[in-house]
Amino acid sequence: MEIRLAGISRPEALRYLGMRGPVPPDVDGDLDRCEAILRRSVCPRGAWRCFDLCPDGTLSGTAFRPEGQSVRELLRGCSRAVLMAATLGAEADLLIRRAQGKSLLDAALLDALCNAAIEDVCDALCADLAREFAPAFLTPRFSPGYGDFPLSQQPLFAAALDLPRRLGITLTDSFLMTPQKSVTALIGVSDRAPAPKQGGGCAACSFSDRCLYRKGGATCGR
Repeated sequence: MEIRLAGISRPEALRYLGMRGPVPPDVDGDLDRCEAILRRSVCPRGAWRCFDLCPDGTLSGTAFRPEGQSVRELLRGCSRAVLMAATLGAEADLLIRRAQGKSLLDAALLDALCNAAIEDVCDALCADLAREFAPAFLTPRFSPGYGDFPLSQQPLFAAALDLPRRLGITLTDSFLMTPQKSVTALIGVSDRAPAPKQGGGCAACSFSDRCLYRKGGATCGR
């Protein structure tokens, strides 16, 4: 399904660029120009499926058993799980590659804007899912590669969602997605409101000691 790109978070794009403090007017203008190009070029799409959670932790009708303590905590009290995926499409990758041959600045700006854009697309898809499943409660989305949720489970995501056919997403030998500006995530569905979490954020993340965001003085925002 197509997803409208309603907004691209400028603070998020600046975070990907590693920029803090006031933005120079010339950089702000270049971001405006690159964002306009990006909006004309991409057509975001998404897909999702909901599965019952079996007693052994697998998703019904599949061989997919999400691994990792983080995921087990996420799905605690959930009876179902949603697998979702979103992509900016091959157009985003092509746009960045073309810019690399003309302007490294434009390429960097476009890459950061694409990273922010795919997050905004995922937020829009999650908002649609919240309406779809209301009055049930949804957990935050959690992607392979975060915390101790192994990236090696991407092939199971791809098979369960039929990503090559539905969204044109394929995987490399190292489980990275093509097109690159694509995201997969798991969301728990519960009939009960989740209990308040204690000590969330970086302190509760099992990946915090290896997090590239923290090493750069930032966070992933999750």
